[in-house]
Amino acid sequence: MSGGTVPAADGRPRCPWGVSTEDYLAYHDDEWGRPVHGDDALFERLCLEAFQSGLSWLTILRRREGFRAAFAKFHIPAVAAFTGADRERLLADPGIIRNRAKIDATLANAEVLAGWAPGELDELIWSYAPDPATRPVPRLLTDVQAVTPESTALAKELKKRSIRFVGPTTAHALMQACGLVDDHLADCVARGDRGAREDQGAREDRGDRKV
Repeated sequence: MSGGTVPAADGRPRCPWGVSTEDYLAYHDDEWGRPVHGDDALFERLCLEAFQSGLSWLTILRRREGFRAAFAKFHIPAVAAFTGADRERLLADPGIIRNRAKIDATLANAEVLAGWAPGELDELIWSYAPDPATRPVPRLLTDVQAVTPESTALAKELKKRSIRFVGPTTAHALMQACGLVDDHLADCVARGDRGAREDQGAREDRGDRKV
């Protein structure tokens, strides 16, 4: 396998991971690499990337609605107000990943972020987005980095601000998922402006599937 793009059922090329399941195809085409803004939305991605550590992203993706229900749709003030009873509820919830350390980190991070100014998380994370002109376009999966200087710096800054469970690899996954970097392969239909132009047609081909 070359590690380059492969055709999906509609014949158009995608990143190889994006065609492995229907869930991944929808996520790849409609979400991954598209800009995400808003403190709560970024908090959700930050939490889910931390829960994914050591697991398949598909495991998290298929439980995402369970996570949203369990964590009050990741509304930061609401999660910050969770009690010990909520913590026990989360540890017993089969709809999420019942990892004690990750749950505790999520609750602690919400408490920290609740004290930030509105928009501060968004501004901080996006301040680490690299200039696209300085990043080579990946042609193969082996060209896609797992850690970058920017993700290392972001993880260091978040740790400095008492945000837990976000190392350089998790920070880079966040940057990829939220559109700070475009790591779709060069020939992928979802890369850059081409993805924006062709996305409507892709959704129509799939009947507008949602994850």
